[in-house]
Amino acid sequence: MSARDDILAAFTALLQRATTEAPDVLPDLQTALQQAFAALPALPVAAADEPWHGLVGACPAMLSLRDRIAKYAPAMAPVLITGESGTGKERVAHALHALSRRAKQPFVAENCAAIPDSLIESVLFGHKKGSFTGAIKDHPGHFLEANGGTIFLDEIGEMKLPMQSKLLRTLQEGEVRAVGDTKTKKVDVRVIAATNQNLEAAVKAGRFREDLYFRLNVLRLELPPLRDRGHDIVVLARRFLVEGAAKSGRALRLSAEVEQVLQRAKWPGNVRQLQNEMQRLGALCDGPEVRVADLSADVRG
Repeated sequence: MSARDDILAAFTALLQRATTEAPDVLPDLQTALQQAFAALPALPVAAADEPWHGLVGACPAMLSLRDRIAKYAPAMAPVLITGESGTGKERVAHALHALSRRAKQPFVAENCAAIPDSLIESVLFGHKKGSFTGAIKDHPGHFLEANGGTIFLDEIGEMKLPMQSKLLRTLQEGEVRAVGDTKTKKVDVRVIAATNQNLEAAVKAGRFREDLYFRLNVLRLELPPLRDRGHDIVVLARRFLVEGAAKSGRALRLSAEVEQVLQRAKWPGNVRQLQNEMQRLGALCDGPEVRVADLSADVRG
């Protein structure tokens, strides 16, 4: 067993003992741990936490997520990724593809909320030249472009019912028909869908087809919100700040007080909001150390 495993095992045993013998000490233990982290010198980003297939963080929820990604990746079944906006659903989709047997085949991503209803069928399934105004040449569509690989459909909850029916048929039959074409074409595509909506509630409200929901929800990954990821917030913030400051040709670091504030913040925009905040600081902070007053008002709380 490595030193890392020894330390983690000892820490786990300590938590279990505190939980069973003295649960009232747990809040004090949490506070002491946060203070100990805050007192640590800033570590180099690479030493703090190396990315794992684009995912950064080592809190229990992220380690569990990594395990499930590794388990689900080799399967052929669809995956439904849920979680709040900005939690990194597309990064998870990339990790699933990279660890799958389809890794050398195409990965095609599309945001269903970004496509007008009148065009989404053409974008996903293709169209024939002249099938509608502006169709000046044949277009294969994302499913054929992803043939043999993976297609990632983000914001699947925004898809309208008529298109849901056509997507369901594609999943059932493994074939697509381009707009304006009379023939179908077979496709071999693994579908990964993502949403920040409650699809179960959407099904009950009649906004999402129940049969499509069950087709997509074969394997499921729930992404944790940033506010629940503890010290991962600091690890990510340090990384993003280094990147943001480097663009301005500077080096910045976070003060211990700032790191405590970052861990207490609510982060409704999750990782995306944290990244934007650090990029702003990298561009505007006088430095060399970021102070609490430098943070945005909504982050300071």
